[in-house]
Amino acid sequence: MTSPRIILLAHGSSDKRWCETFEKLAEPTLKSVDNARVAYMELAEPSMDTVISEAVAEGASDFTIIPLFLAAGRHLRKDVPAMIEELEKAHGATISLAPPIGENPLLGQAIRDVVMLQLEQTPA
Repeated sequence: MTSPRIILLAHGSSDKRWCETFEKLAEPTLKSVDNARVAYMELAEPSMDTVISEAVAEGASDFTIIPLFLAAGRHLRKDVPAMIEELEKAHGATISLAPPIGENPLLGQAIRDVVMLQLEQTPA
């Protein structure tokens, strides 16, 4: 059995600079996890449909979406599950939705590390 393809899902924006921030944030994962991709829920490409379509064409059928969201608001409770249901039907794929990255305690530790680094760099 092969591992699911990982999709790092960001909200999306028409501002390219916003998207570049998420692409830089995702870079270590994209370099470490084979076939991982960034996708956007709306307003930017690649969309989830684009990423899943391309992967299905390569023979993939199992996906896990890791939302790069701090919390599960309306998008993650309603919009994304509805999109996943449509994508599963359209592509014959199995798509799992992980909790938002903000619910993982490791993110809190990473924020602490950034704050500590900032404090070290701030003149007393």
